[in-house]
Amino acid sequence: MTPPMPEPPYYAVIFTSIRTDNNDDYIEMAQRMLELAEGMPGFLSVDSAREDVGITVSYWESLDAIKSWRQHPEHLAAQKRGREEWYEGFTTRICRVKKENRFSR
Repeated sequence: MTPPMPEPPYYAVIFTSIRTDNNDDYIEMAQRMLELAEGMPGFLSVDSAREDVGITVSYWESLDAIKSWRQHPEHLAAQKRGREEWYEGFTTRICRVKKENRFSR
C-alpha cells in the first residue's frame, strides 16, 4: 500500500507493459529510474506489480512535474532502451486523481 498521500487532486501516471525476454540491465535500470523519480520535485509515490503484464503507477503533484520527469535525460535514455530492448509494447496514461478512498487493517 502506498504511503499517505496529500489530499487530492494530484496526478497518476499509469504505465502498463509487456516485456521481452531480454533482461540485460533491466533490473538495474528500473532501480535507477525509481531513485531518480523519488528525487524529482513533485514526486509523491509509486506502486508496481508484474505478472504477465507489468503495471507501475507513479503519483505526482502536477502535470509540470510529470513533464519534467518525462524529459529527464536519464529517463529519456531508459525510454529509448525500453522501446529497443525491454518491451514488446507499453501504454502510458495520465489521470487526475479527484478522490481517494483508503482501507487498511
